Amino acid sequence: MPIYTSDLNCAVFGHESAHCEEVAKAFGAYVAQEVCAEIDCAIFCINPNTGIDQHTIELWQGFDEYLVPRIVVVTDLEKDAGDFDDAVMLANRVFDQIATPFLVLHDDDGLPRALISLSDMSVFDYSTNPATKTTSEPEHETLVQEFRDEYLELVTSMGQDAFPAGVLFPAIPLWIEKGLGVDAVISYLNQLKK
Repeated sequence: MPIYTSDLNCAVFGHESAHCEEVAKAFGAYVAQEVCAEIDCAIFCINPNTGIDQHTIELWQGFDEYLVPRIVVVTDLEKDAGDFDDAVMLANRVFDQIATPFLVLHDDDGLPRALISLSDMSVFDYSTNPATKTTSEPEHETLVQEFRDEYLELVTSMGQDAFPAGVLFPAIPLWIEKGLGVDAVISYLNQLKK
């Protein structure tokens, strides 16, 4: 059962290790293997533990001429050694400049627990259901200030409608079972509703 449904034509791309089927199912999308101009949003899945394969890079580049809105979701954050920052650095190298509207906050065991919004410094804690929204603590603000400055500069320079225009590419940490990042992906998809 999808978490999100709409009349959008959303396709999911990426290596099978990034759990594309689960992502597609969650967002009422389908897994695709080729570029199509009729796609309303392309969701690219990255598993930071396995990287990005050449076919996925070519698919990303294929959407450039159509200005199709694209979201990068980073999966498997609860496993192995890879993390969100690694995935974003890789995507910046092989895709385009990626925007990071959220950063991951971890619990004492090193598992993703919350997201901090770089636009308003809110913290969304996914250890509760539904997620609890709080204000960030001063030490979090200090830790993320450089990332926040970069994000705000990018968003300001691109303009308010940059994502729907297909020129701003947000990267969202995603752990579907915990709900982490699901609401963030939905908020971007809602910007595309017809």
